[in-house]
Amino acid sequence: MRISTRPLSAYPLFLRPFFWSQKRRYGVVLEPGLLWARVPKLFAAVAMLYGVLDRSKSPLDPVLRSLVTVRVSQINWCRFCVDINSSTLARRAGSMAKVEALDHWQDSTLFSELERCVLTYAEAVTYSDQQVTDNMMEALQQFFDEDAIVELTGLIAFQNLSSKFNSALDIPPQGFCKLPETDPVKVNDPAP
Repeated sequence: MRISTRPLSAYPLFLRPFFWSQKRRYGVVLEPGLLWARVPKLFAAVAMLYGVLDRSKSPLDPVLRSLVTVRVSQINWCRFCVDINSSTLARRAGSMAKVEALDHWQDSTLFSELERCVLTYAEAVTYSDQQVTDNMMEALQQFFDEDAIVELTGLIAFQNLSSKFNSALDIPPQGFCKLPETDPVKVNDPAP
């Protein structure tokens, strides 16, 4: 990591419930949380936004949310995010199949029309050399109302924020998911 974390006792008391929650949910305090928490108000804002996007009453299916977070993490070379989000995707999907196929989703039969539509959109939002098109938006509108599209876009933007932060600071994976070897060129090539 390019920036050091502090001992838990060095963080403000109001952040300790967040760390307790992470330890309860994941078995450990997450390294990115310890770095965001170096600026406590920023950490609290990011944690609240994540909570809104990952709530149980989201109009976006949990598997779909996880597909988005893993794919955006792959594109942004965030090893930590790919690790933790792949673990969540495998749990939500009931297997590792979609995790293992995601870096070449265009060639896989595992993904539904809805998932393909969302992954196309997520890549267009994430890759700086692509643009969202009217056709992409029309395709999304076959599956989602406008509020859900706003939430999907927010999720993609949040995952870009998170994975770019973690990648820039070289936060390593914490061992949540054993991942297959991937071809980094394939993972980061824009869709044809």
